[in-house]
Amino acid sequence: MEKPDISSLPQNIEAEQALLGALLANNRAFESISDYLKPNHFADPIHAKIYEVISKLLTREHVADVIMLKKYFEQEGTLNDVGGYKYLIKLAESSSPLTNPEYYAQYIYEQYLRRELISTGYDIVSHAMKEDIDSSATDQIEEAEKRLYELSDKGDAGKGFVDFGQALSYSMDSIQRAYQNEGRIAGISTGLDDLDRRTGGLNKSDLIVLAGRPAMGKTALATNIAYNVAEMISRGAVKLDEQSRGVAFFSLEMSADQLATRILSSTAGISSQKMRNGNIDSGEYGRIAEVARTLEKMPLYIDDTPGLTINAIRNRARRLKRTKGLGLIVIDYIQLIMGGSKRGEVNRVQELSEISRGLKIMAKELDVPVIALSQLNRGVEQRDDKRPVMSDLRESGSIEQDADIVLFVYRENYYIQNEEPKESDKNYTPEKHEKWQQRMNATKYKAEVIVGKHRHGPTGSVTLSWNGEFAQFGNFIHDDQLPEQIG
Repeated sequence: MEKPDISSLPQNIEAEQALLGALLANNRAFESISDYLKPNHFADPIHAKIYEVISKLLTREHVADVIMLKKYFEQEGTLNDVGGYKYLIKLAESSSPLTNPEYYAQYIYEQYLRRELISTGYDIVSHAMKEDIDSSATDQIEEAEKRLYELSDKGDAGKGFVDFGQALSYSMDSIQRAYQNEGRIAGISTGLDDLDRRTGGLNKSDLIVLAGRPAMGKTALATNIAYNVAEMISRGAVKLDEQSRGVAFFSLEMSADQLATRILSSTAGISSQKMRNGNIDSGEYGRIAEVARTLEKMPLYIDDTPGLTINAIRNRARRLKRTKGLGLIVIDYIQLIMGGSKRGEVNRVQELSEISRGLKIMAKELDVPVIALSQLNRGVEQRDDKRPVMSDLRESGSIEQDADIVLFVYRENYYIQNEEPKESDKNYTPEKHEKWQQRMNATKYKAEVIVGKHRHGPTGSVTLSWNGEFAQFGNFIHDDQLPEQIG
């Protein structure tokens, strides 16, 4: 496939001449366009060179006029390359007092984007025509999506500094939302009141790492939160714009139907094991069917593709936000994300650092909270106190540094049940077994979420209820919240 001739691509030479003339007539106009308009955005290489020199002169606080340009190009020996002195005079005369530099700059930038879009399309087609053993069709699609998104991001010429007044306005909006919310939180509620009060909810652009050892309930907690948010969105309990009305769940370990079964189980109050075995009666089946009809319209989207790279996750999340809306991303779990580098180029710790940085960038780029699950190493098991601490993340790349909030899931009951005194033990006594049983009963329905890091507030610990039969976390009812006994 032949690349199109440069002269046939979108461009407007007269507009470029008018803009350069306006800048030579009024140097102060440069301030309003310099943030986004660069020399390579001009279609004519001569204009690109002249704009570059104007930029250099003004940046160094010199005057940029025909005389100074002539002097600069003569010293450089390139005056003839830019059309000579007569062409510089022609440019200065091409502007009128009515010329609007901002309009022409935006127009030139728009033409540049169109040329880039054509070039990107050509590259995509050319790449797809070649059979490359190291680049599958899926890889090429992901790369194409990435390039197109980057191009659309370039199109936002208004990005740059935000004046403090505007920043204060954003801050006041956040404070107002917190004040108006019944739970007094600025972010999206997790559906778990004590956790919301401790963290402030799920805030835009935050990377929230949810870590723990296997069997602690990381996936269950993440699934509960994803369901709670999607359910609140579907019934209008959360005020979000159209672009934010959705929850993406990237499940790199469990299949979509396994996650759906978990949610059905906890919502219907029927054990997932009974559901899988078909050990249910007609009444239970009817309840499951009724719950399923309610859940099927929820804005919860599951991607269970294994071995995704961080770029693939980011591309799919962008697409979902564009097509259906996206307000929260959940990823289960970080260690199952594939690194972007070729095997052997970097070690796994470096890959995890690249992945965690990519997750934080994605959270900021898409302006949504990202909950990423993380597996902790076996070092926790070697301690008497099995509660996780921040140092347990140290071997996981830069997760600790990149995360805005780090949550550790801990269930003491899991470890207590493995400590049951056996009659065959040398020091066994019935009293020891009774004491063990009391500890089991006291912790059976309790779980702990430890806030190990909180960039915006205090750390600490939150107690949640835990129902192992339904893999369900909930609000823990403390003794002072129980109703008074009558009689």
